[in-house]
Amino acid sequence: MGHAYTPGLKVSKATVVRKVRRLPVQGEVLVKVGDEVKARDVVARAELPGNVIPINVAGKLGVQPNEVPECMLVKEGERVQRDQPIARSKGIFGLLRTTLKAPADGIIESVSAVTGQVMLREPPTPIEVIAYVDGRVVEVMPGEGVVVETVASFIQGIFGIGGETIGEVKLAVESPEQELTPDLLTEDFKGKVVVGGSYVGVEALRKAREVGAVAVVVAATDDLVLKEFLGYDIGVAITGHERVGLTLILTEGFGRLPMARKTFELLRELEGKQASVNGATQIRAGVIRPEVIVPCPPGTQPLEDKTEEGILEIGSLVRIIREPYFGLIGRVTALPPEPQVIETETKTRVLEVELGDGRRVVVPRANVELIQTE
Repeated sequence: MGHAYTPGLKVSKATVVRKVRRLPVQGEVLVKVGDEVKARDVVARAELPGNVIPINVAGKLGVQPNEVPECMLVKEGERVQRDQPIARSKGIFGLLRTTLKAPADGIIESVSAVTGQVMLREPPTPIEVIAYVDGRVVEVMPGEGVVVETVASFIQGIFGIGGETIGEVKLAVESPEQELTPDLLTEDFKGKVVVGGSYVGVEALRKAREVGAVAVVVAATDDLVLKEFLGYDIGVAITGHERVGLTLILTEGFGRLPMARKTFELLRELEGKQASVNGATQIRAGVIRPEVIVPCPPGTQPLEDKTEEGILEIGSLVRIIREPYFGLIGRVTALPPEPQVIETETKTRVLEVELGDGRRVVVPRANVELIQTE
């Protein structure tokens, strides 16, 4: 019987995790190398410049552009408040004067005698980057951010939606085969990372959001459930920016499949502990996996990672991790030894997979992950 080696999702009870925490613009780093930080600690801060509002002062006051500087009641660089008078026409014999008010709070950035326009910049938007995980700062990038390192329990998912969130792990089911249903979700799950079993439907997702859960970790769902929950079709190239009041992580794929027992039992052990969760997913270049991270107690030593690869053979259960069959699960039915030319006209080693609906598809071996059933 033919076989091969293929990577799987990482599930580790104790491994070294490094998270890069970077500002989108230049700013100020608030910690130094060696500092111990908590997940919600602010480690870097910056300000995004506010929007610029052009004001056609010459047109609104009915004056020539070169007269605008004389009409201004405030100077360049001065702060103004919404509805504060900023310019006034001279009128006729001091009468019939027109006053122009600021459309928003901000700073008068420039006054042009050529165009007759005034540029008002709105207040900057403050940005704060938190540590995201409990750990130690091991690197500082001046003006940009830091790298936080921790020894943690680490679980990767196959797909997720929603961004970073933090909450206490709480199981809602008794076994990895049990479906997460609305009746299992109560007010006790407010602020919690809910662990389900085999499947979650749209009503359960809505109930989780209603009770205030911050995240749901479950084995699988359907693409139609995601569409109904989000209100639109979602692409699989990159996710994590959805604003739906909840982060969702699928550990196995699409369809109905029990959560891997190893994953479920680890989550059971972690119940009651604080988890850092991120649903961001990218399946193309620079792969990003959704994740659940729970820092271990101080002094915990990382364990040897034995989850990186497994034997792939006929009968193995796999998930497909590239389009057009992304997230589908099936069993290997053939492992042709010779490379074959695929649709992209690339020659590569392939395998045949029988999907849950009975279809048999041929995909590159690099496009599948082994699902551990033990």
